[in-house]
Amino acid sequence: MEEKTVGEYTEVIKACKDIFEKKTKDYGTAWRILRASSLTDQIFIKAKRIRSIQEKGEQKIQEDIAGEFVAIINYCIMAIMQVRMNGNEGMEIPYDKLEPLYSGIADETRDLLANKNHDYDEAWRDMRVSSMTDIILMKILRTKQIEDNQGKTLISEGVEANYQDMINYSVFCLILMGFTNKN
Repeated sequence: MEEKTVGEYTEVIKACKDIFEKKTKDYGTAWRILRASSLTDQIFIKAKRIRSIQEKGEQKIQEDIAGEFVAIINYCIMAIMQVRMNGNEGMEIPYDKLEPLYSGIADETRDLLANKNHDYDEAWRDMRVSSMTDIILMKILRTKQIEDNQGKTLISEGVEANYQDMINYSVFCLILMGFTNKN
């Protein structure tokens, strides 16, 4: 079962990376102007919209929630890039330089998923997408608190670990929603 999950993860990330590449070619790396905390707020907006649609049972803007989970994944990867680059790169970074960073973060996050999935015995497959949306929102609030504390924690994991968990929960949601079957 775990090999199946890694395969599904790979399919989801491939689709997310394709969108990231196209948007990078369309917009460049304008997102580099954002602080990591601003990217966290973008993730918050996407997760809030998902929850709002789940609670209301309807939506006025016809952009599906699968696209919002994809955006969460890409914003989380961008946020990790921002944290790691720490302003040491220029504003405009060509995609061929970003691609290995994106892939490296996605691979690290996949490895984390595989390890946690082993220990938790794929419990996520029995969870509701709405519950995972709530967990993503909780992880965002934790991240915002850590950012407000200038990254200092007493016992907790840092922002990167929270971003990685948000990526993985978003991947799980997309898998449960049949995203891997549609692409």
